[in-house]
Amino acid sequence: MIIKRLLFHPSLRHFLSRHHHHHHRHATRARNQPIASLSWPFLVIPRRPIHTHKVFAMAEQSQKPISEKTHKHTNRLAAEHSPYLLQHAHNPVNWYPWGEEAFKEAHRRDVPIFLSIGYSTCHWCHVMEVESFEDEGVAKLLNDWFVSIKVDREERPDVDKVYMTYVQALYGGGGWPLSVFLSPDLKPLMGGTYFPPDDNYGRPGFKTVLRKVKEAWENKRDVLVKSGAFAIEQLSEALSASAKSNSLPVGLPQKALELCAEQLAETYDSKFGGFGSAPKFPRPVEIQLMLYHSKKAEEAGNLGKAKEDLQMVLYSLQCMARGGVHDHIGGGFHRYSVDECWHVPHFEKMLYDQGQLANVYLDAFSITKDLYYSNVSRDILDYLRRDMIGPNGEIFSAEDADSAESEGATRKKEGAFYVWTSREVEDAVGEHATLFKEHYYVKPSGNCDLSKMSDPHNEFKGKNVLIERNSTDAMASKFSMPIQEYVDVLGTCRRKLFSVRSTRPRPHLDDKVIVSWNGLAISAFARASKILDGEPDETKFNFPVAGSDPKEYMEVAEKAALFIRKHLYNQQTRRLQHSFRNGPSKAPAFLDDYAFLISGLLDIYEYGGEIFWLVWAIELQEIQDEFFLDRSGGGYFNTPGEDPSVLLRVKEDHDGAEPSGNSVSVINLVRLASMLSGDRSDHYRQTAEHLLAVFETRLKEMAMAVPLMCCAADMLSVPSRKQVVLVGPKSSLEFENMLAAALESYDPNKTVIHIDPTDEEEMQFWEENNVHIAAMARNTSAVGKVVALVCQNFTCSPAVTDPKSLEALLSEKPSSSS
Repeated sequence: MIIKRLLFHPSLRHFLSRHHHHHHRHATRARNQPIASLSWPFLVIPRRPIHTHKVFAMAEQSQKPISEKTHKHTNRLAAEHSPYLLQHAHNPVNWYPWGEEAFKEAHRRDVPIFLSIGYSTCHWCHVMEVESFEDEGVAKLLNDWFVSIKVDREERPDVDKVYMTYVQALYGGGGWPLSVFLSPDLKPLMGGTYFPPDDNYGRPGFKTVLRKVKEAWENKRDVLVKSGAFAIEQLSEALSASAKSNSLPVGLPQKALELCAEQLAETYDSKFGGFGSAPKFPRPVEIQLMLYHSKKAEEAGNLGKAKEDLQMVLYSLQCMARGGVHDHIGGGFHRYSVDECWHVPHFEKMLYDQGQLANVYLDAFSITKDLYYSNVSRDILDYLRRDMIGPNGEIFSAEDADSAESEGATRKKEGAFYVWTSREVEDAVGEHATLFKEHYYVKPSGNCDLSKMSDPHNEFKGKNVLIERNSTDAMASKFSMPIQEYVDVLGTCRRKLFSVRSTRPRPHLDDKVIVSWNGLAISAFARASKILDGEPDETKFNFPVAGSDPKEYMEVAEKAALFIRKHLYNQQTRRLQHSFRNGPSKAPAFLDDYAFLISGLLDIYEYGGEIFWLVWAIELQEIQDEFFLDRSGGGYFNTPGEDPSVLLRVKEDHDGAEPSGNSVSVINLVRLASMLSGDRSDHYRQTAEHLLAVFETRLKEMAMAVPLMCCAADMLSVPSRKQVVLVGPKSSLEFENMLAAALESYDPNKTVIHIDPTDEEEMQFWEENNVHIAAMARNTSAVGKVVALVCQNFTCSPAVTDPKSLEALLSEKPSSSS
């Protein structure tokens, strides 16, 4: 009966019946939730709603001391490079890193493994460490009854995926810290997320759970081991599904795109912007889908629908930028807001958010030419340049939500670096305090008094998160000031607050370099280098925007890419490593690393970089195909499949906080197929078609879970992708202006190719890879001139030699045949 209850748990049946893993609408939503997602034959812990005032109060009570001079305990994690593992190196728990030594010890002692997965800027990981892993009593139970393993999910996303998928499938939820019990051969026995140390809220605490697991291991081992093995077997079958055909049915890409747009529109919050309700995540893939759908509607002549979609996006982007989820003083965005109006954030900052958000604000600027959006994209990129880039151009991973309120404080608090009392604002900005406080909704009693936050012990009591409640125009009018003067005053005040904030203890910086996340940021920096050329020359910038020459952004993109090539790419084996900190990680690169980096390299090339970047992108695509592609079944696995300790190879499709590697890969393949010709181009398209066929059911039934894949499927189905070919010397200002004109307008179904016919290396590349482009370069070059052609449906426009003529060509409506 016990095994029957586990094997036929309704969540697992539902999961397996869909042949796709279960996700929250936002996969990261549960990251910091203080619940135990636990349900098994002899221990049932009900899910409990999050009470945010208790969450924030707990952060104050539970944070560990900031610095320790001496260490009573030191475990094996002290030899690791991961910031997260090093945070646990002096716990009394006898932690092991993931690896053979731990597995052999569990076999030798014949005990289960306790696997704890988190990351260095994870708030609830900190809480569980202080409450349980620093507790001598809990440590004794773990050391006596288990072999305990710590994993940094950012360093080993492959290991995290196996056990997070198990917990999500069986219990309906997941998050970090992830707590899973395994057999010595790594099969999952049961799992959950955060466990409080003691029994409370009618559910057992961590110590009780440890005792129950020990008893189950001693008395019901066969049941547990068989059920774990069965679950992995079923998940493996479900998550590595093969395509039933080599391509999607005709019309499905368009239907999936429409369905996804409809489903998102149904969840649109017309009052506060965004899609869905609290907690609200800025999920850029949703924005990308709606912008893409709007463009398609416009091309089809459905201007009303196009405008409706665009307005949802623009209002959402405005609400996000005005809200507390946006750091108005230092730039960049926090992870999410706990409320529906983007007001009170979870203050962690992640690189993958910054890269994607900068890109969608750049898209909004491309479409509207409104400097509001270019300003926000600059704000994000300048934050990264100032605070998140290492000495050799590498881009770091994250900043913590928690920090000390003052030097010497013994505890860290959520948001301490970012929040303000009314008096602190007054002291910092002086004569403009009234204006600034009204603009940013700063109140003497604090502005975190939302109903969700109202609690006498709220750690934000009396504190303010800066948010813009009124339009700048209205506020300037109220204070009888010209708009530019008003904006200048706000900028001066923000700079003063930045100076004050710079004296506070900073949040922990995770200086790990992750290839996939760098790829997302590289893309944004490269694109900004040309898109921001569309700002008028007289544009005035105010702090925290630096107002840099856009060309500097391309330098950032290229330096980050060169760091990866130098430190994380083996040119002999042609293999990437996943991450870097004090040296490359042990883990090989995963699908996302290849896909996101290829995307970034293609953007470097298209937005003006050398042919070298395109050559490397093609090389990486070959390697990705070699190690990740399921040639018979279609689609890409998330891992190379070389590590026997990783029990699942997953074909990921969910576009969540980060896009899926498969979605990005389709777009990469479409772009590459448009650049190259012949068999290689055909191979790219066929690979993309076969990949999408794997996810046919998902596109038909759950389009909203895969918004970027919906865009990708439609891109692949476009009969003829537009090509803009620029021919001429690249060192000239004329080339820069023509390239900016080619890239100025928003059009995801456009490829830009540039070639200097006097460059032998470039000409040789195109002769070998696309003779049509090489012929264009030979036949249309004019001495000292940059010539542009727009090609589609196997025909090219007459050559033009000035930016305005090129812009006019690109703004023409597509012909009916396209």
